[in-house]
Amino acid sequence: MALGTATAPYDLRFDAGRICLDLLATTHPGEHLGSLPALCAWITGAGLVPPGTALTHADASWPPRFRELREHIDPLVRAQLAADVRPHDRALARVNDLACLAPPAPRAVRAGDGTLVRVLAGPPACAALLAAVARDAVDLLTDPVTRSALRQCAGDNCPIVYLDTSRGRRRRWCSSEVCGNRERVARHRRRAALARA
Repeated sequence: MALGTATAPYDLRFDAGRICLDLLATTHPGEHLGSLPALCAWITGAGLVPPGTALTHADASWPPRFRELREHIDPLVRAQLAADVRPHDRALARVNDLACLAPPAPRAVRAGDGTLVRVLAGPPACAALLAAVARDAVDLLTDPVTRSALRQCAGDNCPIVYLDTSRGRRRRWCSSEVCGNRERVARHRRRAALARA
């Protein structure tokens, strides 16, 4: 994907279990939505648009709008983790306002081989894409079963929140390959240091 200055694909993560949680993960370990190409890569990677959808109409106003939505979703999700009863009214009102808008309209069309593929009825507006993420947040926050699966990564200094859909709900890390591996290496080093002492 030739996106010029876009964030490298390995920097963008889509393993939190929900689009709104993947949006929250774009702050760690640094800002991943600092440029329009990086945001377009995230929009495509998150599945907000079908692969190959042109986002050439996107402009420099898009990244700040997605970062603003992220800032409103974050306290609402973290309040659920901490059983925080503060209402976060401003954040909730903004997420609800954005969720009221219509998300991008999909269409099924025939591909060259005759199979049906999803395309959008037209170029997706920023507000429509924000609506899709805001609706995902509303769905997550209002579903008690899904909400009960919210977890904060147990990795050192990792703020990522994810849905634990593992058997027995014993998942500890946002990613076994990232934070889990780091924890296993640290544990091994501690044991090796004790053995040398």
